[in-house]
Amino acid sequence: MTDDGIVRIGVLLAGGSGRRAGVDKRFLVLDGRTLLQRNLAFLRERFETVAVSIGQRQRLDLGDVGTTGVEVLTDAWAGSSPMAGIATALGRYGAPVFALAVDVAWPDAAARERVLAALPGHDVALPAIDSHYQPLFAAYGPGCLPVMAGLLEAGRHSLLDVLPETRVAAVPFEGDELFLSVNTMDDYEAARRRTGAVETAPTGPAPALVAIVGKSDSGKTTLIEKLVPELLRFGLRVGTVKHDAHSFEIDHPGKDSWRHGQAGAHAYVVASRERLAYIARLDGEVPLADIARRYFAGFDLVVAEGYKATAPHRVEIFRAAAGHDAPICDPGEAIALVTDTALEHEHRFDPDDGAALARFLAVRLDTLRRY
Repeated sequence: MTDDGIVRIGVLLAGGSGRRAGVDKRFLVLDGRTLLQRNLAFLRERFETVAVSIGQRQRLDLGDVGTTGVEVLTDAWAGSSPMAGIATALGRYGAPVFALAVDVAWPDAAARERVLAALPGHDVALPAIDSHYQPLFAAYGPGCLPVMAGLLEAGRHSLLDVLPETRVAAVPFEGDELFLSVNTMDDYEAARRRTGAVETAPTGPAPALVAIVGKSDSGKTTLIEKLVPELLRFGLRVGTVKHDAHSFEIDHPGKDSWRHGQAGAHAYVVASRERLAYIARLDGEVPLADIARRYFAGFDLVVAEGYKATAPHRVEIFRAAAGHDAPICDPGEAIALVTDTALEHEHRFDPDDGAALARFLAVRLDTLRRY
């Protein structure tokens, strides 16, 4: 590409480990989408070319957004630092880039345009709040590459070390609010409060929906027990549905609530300060999609157990250790396969790796909402 001073390339810096947050923060969810997807969309709406920077020996599932028009760049320098990602992109394209950290909670388009407008005639343009800089929401020109390469070869990874050796345009801003990064779970909770996310009775659109399916004794419930806590760590509001092929009773005969039902009520509720149960008489089975829409509005994701014939999106668990000889889903029916075998699948997971399956689902919430 030719460097004519116009920034046409956006780079998402996504190689961080998230050690301070204690969770892979790329997959933390705000307003129904992961930070990874939110910030990738922010770049794609503005730049002709978008790259995602990751560290050496890293892999990254982009999920719903896919890789169309997005190039994944592996850092040319070890260390998985933002500087390594930016330098790699400058070397790859030979043109100015706008760099955005994956953990910026609320990237602002107007702030971005102010930074881009300041780059001509400089090597770096970045927000400045008093004497404090924001180098992870900034534009970098090719003139930075020799400086960055020298620093990286010397084992120095701080972007602030680039500034004394380059022509800098400091763009003044009054506060840090536009550049809030999710470095800790406290930061994440602050960002969630800004969205209005609260733990109250849910309202809103239908949630994403996926069913865990498999033959009897394949480990469906055990997998859900491993999966749900991992989904919760990403900030998802999760509900579950268990399919029972037989009649069941959750109320106790003789109790007052049971007597309400025996008196002929079509539906009744048992409520306390800690739990609420809604019990209704049915003339036929309610479709899973209707259950999700009716009872889980406002939730991010519903994980069902069963519904192997009717679930719109299925993850199959198949374990040879359970004595089964073949999966129940035909090729292409299950979006993922959890197995202790070597069966081939584009998205295959170990039965003990609930965290990996949680990441897979978190970046596919948009797809899982289609039913």
